[in-house]
Amino acid sequence: MSKRADGSYSPAWRRVSTIILVPGISAVMKKDWRGQQNFPRDGGMILAVNHLSYADVFAMSLFSYESGRYPVFLAKSTIFDIPVLGAIIRKLGQLPVHRDAADAGLVLRDAAQGIRNGACVIFYPEGTVTRDPAQWPMVAKTGVARLALTTGAPVVPVAHWGAQDILPYHSYRPRLLPRKTVHVIAGPPVDLSAFRGQPLTTQVLRGATDAIMKDITGLLGQLRGEIPPQQPYHPAIARRTARQELRALQDQTRTDGSPDSGSTPATPT
Repeated sequence: MSKRADGSYSPAWRRVSTIILVPGISAVMKKDWRGQQNFPRDGGMILAVNHLSYADVFAMSLFSYESGRYPVFLAKSTIFDIPVLGAIIRKLGQLPVHRDAADAGLVLRDAAQGIRNGACVIFYPEGTVTRDPAQWPMVAKTGVARLALTTGAPVVPVAHWGAQDILPYHSYRPRLLPRKTVHVIAGPPVDLSAFRGQPLTTQVLRGATDAIMKDITGLLGQLRGEIPPQQPYHPAIARRTARQELRALQDQTRTDGSPDSGSTPATPT
């Protein structure tokens, strides 16, 4: 167990962080918050959130705090080794993700312990900013399901829209003016009763993950006023399809330009 990875934190440092960050985040975005009544008042919980931009980390921090729960994020374990910064995030009770661990259960061990100690852990099931061209949630990894089924913690699905207008993905230049509205909605805890108490097989984890992502995607559809796609975007399948289409186009081009393609050569006069 990593130092201060057991859910412990410094109340003083958390008070300082709210004094600085709450007005700072509020100054750069307008808020349209919904569904905060779905947050459990106490006890460990998971917020499962779609990921559009690095700016949505700040939006989710404020949304969680104003819902009565101090936000705890999973961060790369290497960040905890950075002088000063590592010490601060430890004091705030943030949790490391050990990406070099071979077993997914070990990767999430600190998060599980934090939840058992009452933390509100914000989890991005996709693992990265969505690659879907239309910015719908893509196929998620199963870590969120493993964490939920291992700890028994409720999973509150959350969708947001608008943070990507403040800081688009791949951009390091925030667009602060005019202030953008960030819409966030939380739904009731995901019903995972069909998966609890079962061995954590690939099928069980995938089923639970899909149930969580279905709720998140549905909430995002409400915010956008659009019908979500029936199947989530899968980067690997999209790359494979693009390669197949490219090969088909190349084959067609070669066929159209070959001597025996059916074209009649000109007869010299």
